[in-house]
Amino acid sequence: MTPDKAMLGNALPVRILLIEDEPILAFALEEYLLETGFEIAGVAGRLETALALINNGDFDAVVLDANLAGVSAAPAATALRARGSPFIVISGYSSDQQHSAFQGALCLQKPCQPADLVRALNSVLPAQKSVTEA
Repeated sequence: MTPDKAMLGNALPVRILLIEDEPILAFALEEYLLETGFEIAGVAGRLETALALINNGDFDAVVLDANLAGVSAAPAATALRARGSPFIVISGYSSDQQHSAFQGALCLQKPCQPADLVRALNSVLPAQKSVTEA
């Protein structure tokens, strides 16, 4: 990926909502996404904050941890599906251990490689919003 901002088809930066309860991981993901040109629309570590940011809707895609401080993020996945918002799930759990609200979503196993995260985001973004990798 180029160091330039990840841009949408209309030259706006690609805005990612990051929902992750582990502060160190959230920071590392945020830094990597910023370095690769994405813009961070917000970061949430708790379900209530995640739902508020989802309702705000100021993002292009979401990276969603399946478990937020011991609470299932299934309501967040349900809200994202209701809005038609693209998202990927990152989890330490296997897909068969996850809530049915995550079925059909692209899932990455923690820890995931940063390049895999970018590829996953590109796969859920509409073609005109995908980011070009270097």
